[in-house]
Amino acid sequence: QVQLVESGGGLVQAGGSLRLSCAKSGTIFSVMIMAWYRQAPGKQRELVASIDSGGSTNYADSVKGRFTISRDNAKNTVYLQMSSLKPEDTAVYYCNATLLDLTCWGQGTQVAVSS
Repeated sequence: QVQLVESGGGLVQAGGSLRLSCAKSGTIFSVMIMAWYRQAPGKQRELVASIDSGGSTNYADSVKGRFTISRDNAKNTVYLQMSSLKPEDTAVYYCNATLLDLTCWGQGTQVAVSS
């Protein structure tokens, strides 16, 4: 069973930084597309960033230049480095792993940015 465990969320002031981590159990991590999504209260879940097995990345326009997604295949872990945080970044952040028709989600980690 694939399991994703996120960590690193918390409360930070606007302009600050946080790094989220997502550790995946099991095998085949290196070939999976890994992504971070977020869901703010009353809003739909949205894609924040993704990284494929070759290291190619994709970002939502709202986080470009501020967030960086990376992966360490040796540690089965994906990271989201968040800088210059804004109050509108406040949300529950979810890790996602996808390979063909297999997709799984982490339990989410709360990020709160105060103004």
